[in-house]
Amino acid sequence: MSTGLRIEHLEVDIRHEEGTTPILRGVDLAVAPGTVQGLAGESGSGKTMTGLAAMGLHPSTAVRRGHVWLDDIDLLACAGSRLDAIRGRRIAMVFQDPSTSLHPQLTVGAQLTDHVRHHLSLTRSQARERAADGLARVGITQGVSALSRYPHEFSGGQRQRIAIAIALACDPQVVIMDEPTTALDVTVQAGVLALVRDLVDSLDLAVLFITHDLGVMSAIADRVAVMRYGEVVEDGECAQVFTAPRHEYTRSLLASLPGATGGLRTRDDLVRLAEEGGEE
Repeated sequence: MSTGLRIEHLEVDIRHEEGTTPILRGVDLAVAPGTVQGLAGESGSGKTMTGLAAMGLHPSTAVRRGHVWLDDIDLLACAGSRLDAIRGRRIAMVFQDPSTSLHPQLTVGAQLTDHVRHHLSLTRSQARERAADGLARVGITQGVSALSRYPHEFSGGQRQRIAIAIALACDPQVVIMDEPTTALDVTVQAGVLALVRDLVDSLDLAVLFITHDLGVMSAIADRVAVMRYGEVVEDGECAQVFTAPRHEYTRSLLASLPGATGGLRTRDDLVRLAEEGGEE
């Protein structure tokens, strides 16, 4: 049984000619199965680097210290073929812009089946059947015909759903999502967020959801961590962080949000907005 993801005292320094620059300063996070752990903060706070470092996708000039536990495996101690066997299979990542994370010259089917065949040792026909099922799971309803199409033939919201389908194709235990709805308009964004919430609940996924948008975070997260200058300054249940924040920096972030409710949303808001927007 999966225990999710545990990040323990993760430090990242970037090496350069003048020395090193600390980026992460001892990050501690735990992402339990069936929950969304939000990670919020301003640009440059270190939230994206936390996800990249956990996945082993950090810059080549970066030095990592600490532990990133996937059950009893320390991902920071894995490299080469051992990491390749885990990444994409047991832990996956969804990036901010599907226009760049999806290869424009490969069909959706190719991008959904290549790693599935590698990790799960499926035949081509088995992988295509699994890919079609995966698209249906994320609301891409064109069936098998969608597999022969290219990313530019889909809308922005559909492309992000395809990126989520690729991340889920091998049934990982943990998914890291880095600003996955930032480039979408509000109703399409709501549909993708509602999808993510449904997948977490139905598949018992552990999701680390990275965003600067506290309105998005309030609608989807179970717990929220707030980062500043490479450190987690607050981490607690979503309701506590948004209604009774303990750290002055969290209070300042909430105070900067517009509107009487501070731009915060509920899960009911997601459903309503998604229904208003319909299929993009």
